[in-house]
Amino acid sequence: MMEIMAILLFLGLIIGLATGHPLAFVLGGLATIFGLIGWGPQTLNIFINGINGIMNNYTLVAIPLFTFMANLLAGSKIADGLFESLRYLFGRLRGGIAFAVVIVSTILAATTGVVGASVVTMGVLAIPVLLKYGYNKSLSTGVVAAGGTLGILIPPSIMLIVMGAQASVSVGDLFKATLIPGLLLAGSYCIYVLFICWRKPEYGPALSLEEAAAMPVKQRIIGSFVNLVPPLILIIAVLGSIYTGVATPTEASGVGAFVALLMTIAYRRFTLKVLSEAVYETAKTTAMVLIIMVGATAFASMFMALNGVQLIQEFVNTLGFNQWGVFILMLAFVFILGMFIDWVGIVMIVFPIFMPLIQTYDFNMIWVVTCIALLLQTSFLTPPFGHALFYVKGIVSEKVSTAEIYRGVIPFITIIILVLAIIMIFPDLVLWLPNAFK
Repeated sequence: MMEIMAILLFLGLIIGLATGHPLAFVLGGLATIFGLIGWGPQTLNIFINGINGIMNNYTLVAIPLFTFMANLLAGSKIADGLFESLRYLFGRLRGGIAFAVVIVSTILAATTGVVGASVVTMGVLAIPVLLKYGYNKSLSTGVVAAGGTLGILIPPSIMLIVMGAQASVSVGDLFKATLIPGLLLAGSYCIYVLFICWRKPEYGPALSLEEAAAMPVKQRIIGSFVNLVPPLILIIAVLGSIYTGVATPTEASGVGAFVALLMTIAYRRFTLKVLSEAVYETAKTTAMVLIIMVGATAFASMFMALNGVQLIQEFVNTLGFNQWGVFILMLAFVFILGMFIDWVGIVMIVFPIFMPLIQTYDFNMIWVVTCIALLLQTSFLTPPFGHALFYVKGIVSEKVSTAEIYRGVIPFITIIILVLAIIMIFPDLVLWLPNAFK
């Protein structure tokens, strides 16, 4: 009977998501309904205890602080001058402006950690310039969308904080583990851009000598270094304090928020409007993440109470998969879910179902979570519900068709999967930094 209820609970989740209802209320509502049917009102006490556990998780304090830091940096417009200098510095290369987009997106990822802010910032800055100089429309939109998603992988990232809390692994170790894969992914994007523009020069024409002369070489180099200094200070303040053990991720988030505030003042962008908008956006993002966590905690509690985990284990055993087969099955599940829901929902659904099973194998859990985090890049890029696609479409309006945007992200999705395969084959790429900074 309990197994049947577990299956019905999972089917209810699929139906709720398919009909477009908010994930938090689907998870929490199903858990409440099945709990009341199976155990009565005392079920609510179980949910309350689980939610209290979330409220007492000190690590989650970093979510509003890192989000506030990102929103302040978006208001300070630190990317404007950096992109302007880099696009002239690399402009004489075929694909040089798109190359500059990846570089600036990587720096934004290490300072903001919020995909929406990165994609919108780079889209507004770069897409008009790329289209003006005759870049292929699909490449232009694809590189902006893919570059913006680096914000959830390269630390600091609120996704890594949530994943660490759900998998019961150190967030500080996750921040260390994801840095090399994140830079490897960004480097792979750069190589692809240069390669495709070398093979097809019309995709990314170089700036003419006359256009490049608008900014002398010396000015380009000096401007690039000058504009790099503030974000580097922030990166060193946040990641340096974590990697050296001076601060925990939660404490470092406070440092980052304070430095971001100082940078906004230094850039003369600080106003009450900027501050109020940053606070408002931070409240919205934090509330969204935490309300999903509340619903997911109730759902996971009910799923486990109905022996759902044992049911999954028995199903996997009947398939005859070894530990690698189970791991790849989980990754495939993550990829498919990414086409329909965002990363918060995926983490909250996948982790309670698969992690108890994965933990029975001899995988390193930091490596497991890093692989999932890398693959979750695709959840922003895969049609029909990839958020980055909608951000880009809102910027380009009718200038670029939806089909062209979809075509533009396909090579980058392929690159993500290839880099995932690399870190699965060479786990030391993930584990070297956590071991080196113990």
